Amino acid sequence: MRKTLLAATFLALGATGGVAQTLTIGVGGAFTSMDPHYHTLTPNNALNKHIFDRLVGTDEDFRLRPGLAESWTSISPTVWEFKLRQGVTWHDGRPFTAEDIVSTFERVPNVRNSPGSFTIYTRQVQRLEVVDAHTIRMHTASPNPLVPNWMSGISIISRQFGTEIDTADFNNGRAAIGTGPYRLVSYAPGTEAVMERNPNWWGPAQPWARVNYRIIANDASRIAALRAGDVQAIDAVSTRDVDSLKSDPNIRIASRAALRNIYLYLDHQRDDTPAVSGPNGERLERSPLRDNRVRQALSLAINRDAIVSRVMGGYASPSGQFLAEGVMGHDPSLKPDPFNPARAQQLLREAGYPNGFRVMLAGPNNRYVNDEQIIQAVAQMWARIGVRTDVQAMPSNVYFTRSARNEFPIGLSGWGTGTGEPDSPMTALIATLDRARGRGISNRSMYSNPEFDALVERALTTIDIPAREELYRQATRVAMADYAIIPLHHQVNIWASRRNVEVIARNDEETYAMSMRPAN
Repeated sequence: MRKTLLAATFLALGATGGVAQTLTIGVGGAFTSMDPHYHTLTPNNALNKHIFDRLVGTDEDFRLRPGLAESWTSISPTVWEFKLRQGVTWHDGRPFTAEDIVSTFERVPNVRNSPGSFTIYTRQVQRLEVVDAHTIRMHTASPNPLVPNWMSGISIISRQFGTEIDTADFNNGRAAIGTGPYRLVSYAPGTEAVMERNPNWWGPAQPWARVNYRIIANDASRIAALRAGDVQAIDAVSTRDVDSLKSDPNIRIASRAALRNIYLYLDHQRDDTPAVSGPNGERLERSPLRDNRVRQALSLAINRDAIVSRVMGGYASPSGQFLAEGVMGHDPSLKPDPFNPARAQQLLREAGYPNGFRVMLAGPNNRYVNDEQIIQAVAQMWARIGVRTDVQAMPSNVYFTRSARNEFPIGLSGWGTGTGEPDSPMTALIATLDRARGRGISNRSMYSNPEFDALVERALTTIDIPAREELYRQATRVAMADYAIIPLHHQVNIWASRRNVEVIARNDEETYAMSMRPAN
């Protein structure tokens, strides 16, 4: 009751043009840490951006904009110079300088037990040169056009904590001291973060004095909390609930086509991959997933149009590659595989599996829009071609931890882009594993193809944009021909809010208070 009264007070303040005090956001994706370098997970990134700034920011269309760096210039083919904001302070009053960036870069590769490292954004910088307190130069081994884009992916932390500071010290608040628009008040892992406005932030004044950032994993519970006024905004709105919410005069909807591609990864490497067996449960000498005909059959057996229309309610588009139409690197010649179960069965027979086989399909049940329903639908489609599928849906924190240990033969996941180009899905998801160079760190398929790797490396050092895009497209065609992953669809991001809160929808899916404002 008290929460409802507080919400009513908040709404009244917003409606009369007064200073809004508390904003409570209910998010569906489970954030796992206040450590901004622990896991390249969208819910973590969104939460941490309240506390920590980045050198380069992005707007709702993922266009670059100044962050802690006011400007950046390529002063030679292998050197980028960043001019830093002056007068920026950490939450404890210490001044922000170029030395904080040096300390951040030194820490990133040393984060213990990281299930998804941020080295994908730092490894290409060979050397940092501090020119003065507010000028830093980044040296690369070869020409690199994407350094500013990568700097939008890494949060800067204070040098006072050194490079060995543990993730636990961020979670308990000791190290959760940033330069961002909000200060951390409290953090309960897997439950809620409470933040207060930072009056000394260098950016535009924030309307919310206090932000409660709360995990409500269940779709129905999240919507119920919104209708009751216990939260003022929610994300990851289930597509089946959109029409009902639109009919409520107290609620508004915001949506935007997403960068994220929902896909399946498959174990390309192991003959003894777990949870794969013959049609009667017998052990197989060789995993069928290693045969490209089998991977193609699994893709052809998926009715993507049905998933989009029936599971996603039309709020998605079928996918046949990393990024959606209109995004740099998208190849218009690559179409989603057609639904063709007869051809899928023929391919299984040719591969030596006329009676199919058994396999586990794992995925989260609280991370992506309708994620559990998606894997259930895929399992039903595979059953029609003789592939008996054991569906294992679980909370995202459990799933991603087990996925990082390669416990699943096939898993559902999603990835967008950290730069507006396909470099991050290519280097993180598909490139041959090379931890020293930040390659393949999220390659759960364990896929490896030297031709793909070479094309990506050429793209990453090609300054000419049309030439770089063509290299991306060539690399995409190689990976998709191998079914390095099986793309399913591109999401549409959907938020809902109380009538007096306006959500600025973003194509990167991130949810934070800085994209919300009081509305009349």
